[in-house]
Amino acid sequence: MKIVSNKSNLQVLHEDNHLIVVNKRVGDIVQGDKTGDKPLSDVVKEFIKDKYNKPGEVFLGVVHRLDRPTTGIVVFARTSKALTRMNELFSNRETQKTYWCIVKNKPSNTEDKLVHFLKRNEKNNTSKAHLKEVPDSKLASLDYKIIKELNNYFALEINLHTGRHHQIRAQLSAIGSPIKGDLKYGFDRSNPDGGIHLHARKLVFVHPVTKENIEIIAPTPDDVIWNAV
Repeated sequence: MKIVSNKSNLQVLHEDNHLIVVNKRVGDIVQGDKTGDKPLSDVVKEFIKDKYNKPGEVFLGVVHRLDRPTTGIVVFARTSKALTRMNELFSNRETQKTYWCIVKNKPSNTEDKLVHFLKRNEKNNTSKAHLKEVPDSKLASLDYKIIKELNNYFALEINLHTGRHHQIRAQLSAIGSPIKGDLKYGFDRSNPDGGIHLHARKLVFVHPVTKENIEIIAPTPDDVIWNAV
């Protein structure tokens, strides 16, 4: 059964006067879109409003997004100053993002750097990874390593060097190791909850206001395969 976030079950990983960081569930949508489903940003606003008895509108800035079927760390800004500075950190690649994922087909190398040129297809909302540059493509690179071999699957740790649309999903699919549950990128069957086994596991950055080093780790979803990792 899929459980989306609400103000009562929100998984808060870090909170201060300027930021709130939550652990996104499968199905949570970070920001409103054409589906009309309630976005995580609204849930977090309700959480803050309730917790602090805030009258009127709560300010909350969306710093970055995660795909709807993925899980893990999402950062929101509670002040406009924090939003501006966090946006700069993300756009200047001054954050360190680590993802975990589960694949069925073992990559040919235990660890490797993948470099592709990704071309986005707006019509079906996918990105295709090419080995050589093609028109309208963008350079994408990441490092991966196998961190655990399970019975039928392999757990990988991913460090991103660029932040492209569906980057991890497209690049792993291109080497023949699509993520578990990811029908869009070549996995053979969906997960029961409609999600995929891709999790934003760790984020390291310098706090935009206090300047302290922040390291956030998000627990993986509670399912048999993640629990084995």
